[in-house]
Amino acid sequence: MKFTFAHNNLNVLDLEKSIAFYQQALGLKESKRITASDGSFTLVFLGDSVTPHLLELTWLRDRTEPYDLGENEFHLAFETEDFEEAYKHHRDMGCICFENKEMGIYFISDPDGYWLEILPKGK
Repeated sequence: MKFTFAHNNLNVLDLEKSIAFYQQALGLKESKRITASDGSFTLVFLGDSVTPHLLELTWLRDRTEPYDLGENEFHLAFETEDFEEAYKHHRDMGCICFENKEMGIYFISDPDGYWLEILPKGK
């Protein structure tokens, strides 16, 4: 039996704000959208146009409270070939939330507080 990754899910409070963040910060593009017939939820799948892996953003109409991320000890990681340029871009966006210069990585935070690791390609 073999399994392959399909997607990761993050629940978000403001779907359009989150889509804009992922497009601006990471260049992800919407590849699919599913909206419930009663409008109670919308799923938006974002991809990097290189790998088949997708990020699913879930918006729930009746959710008004921020999500409890616990100690935020989980994250998604993204590689980039131009680490220094990415760092400058994220610094200018004001979304860098943690740096580990010794390891040569940093984290950005999305509008809902999810952490995203940025690392040089091949690290």
